[in-house]
Amino acid sequence: MAYEIIIIDPGFTNFLNAIAQPEGFYSQKYLESRNKIWVLTWNQRARNPLQFNPTIYENIIDYQPTINYGYEVNYKLFNYFLFAQKKYKINLGSGFRTNRIN
Repeated sequence: MAYEIIIIDPGFTNFLNAIAQPEGFYSQKYLESRNKIWVLTWNQRARNPLQFNPTIYENIIDYQPTINYGYEVNYKLFNYFLFAQKKYKINLGSGFRTNRIN
């Protein structure tokens, strides 16, 4: 089965083409390990809109750790998380600050 990821966030395509490391730079295993952690954090925040900005964490990400989504899906998801952390100044576990609502 082939999987596809569609990311609609202004600036992401430019980030992917101009700033992100090229495909093949990271192993699929590395991308999967980061995505598993970041998806958990993202989904916890998406489920808590009173604590975290619901305009950032709009959707739950359905990412099952037991499914092999392939390199391209993992690469794009990983880079979306890097992009989102920079754009929204959030921290999913890599040194950026969180975007809590106070």
